[in-house]
Amino acid sequence: MPVLSTVNQFTTKQPAFTKGGFRSLIFNEHKNGLAKSGAIVRIGRKVLIDEAKFFAWVQSQNEVA
Repeated sequence: MPVLSTVNQFTTKQPAFTKGGFRSLIFNEHKNGLAKSGAIVRIGRKVLIDEAKFFAWVQSQNEVA
């Protein structure tokens, strides 16, 4: 079962990520590959983060650079 969090919940648990910075990642998800990773889950207007997929995406960004 995936762990899903809202932006507020996620940034509270992971203070290395700010709300504004995270929202910018979501806004640009099709350009930065986040959409392809499946880390962003939308249910109506609610945006949730699949934490395991998000951190896999973060790790993949580190490997590319």
